[in-house]
Amino acid sequence: MTDAASWTFVCHRDDIVPNTGVCAKVGEAQVAVFRVVAPNGDEDGVFAIDNFDVRSQANVLSRGLIGELSTETGPALVVASPVYKNHLCLRTGRCLEDEAWSVKAWAVACGDDGAIMVRAS
Repeated sequence: MTDAASWTFVCHRDDIVPNTGVCAKVGEAQVAVFRVVAPNGDEDGVFAIDNFDVRSQANVLSRGLIGELSTETGPALVVASPVYKNHLCLRTGRCLEDEAWSVKAWAVACGDDGAIMVRAS
């Protein structure tokens, strides 16, 4: 996080229940921010994608279910849209069922103090 002006504070890591998401406003965009924790309790990471579900035309992705699916390139962390259940990769925003429903993945960082920051772009 070298340019502080381009990053937006969202919340602290502990403010997000493990394996769920929250919605945050970054600039003019709604961004879905997810905290993923492995079953053994190890922190896997924090991810951010657009909150707008292209298929349902609604801002709902932060309320989707997090999971892992096998793909042609290996396992992928995904969120299932709460409306039509299409799966979006948390790392890339790519929709696994139809790339036309893909969304933007945002750069996200978690500081030593647990502060989650999303890069505005």
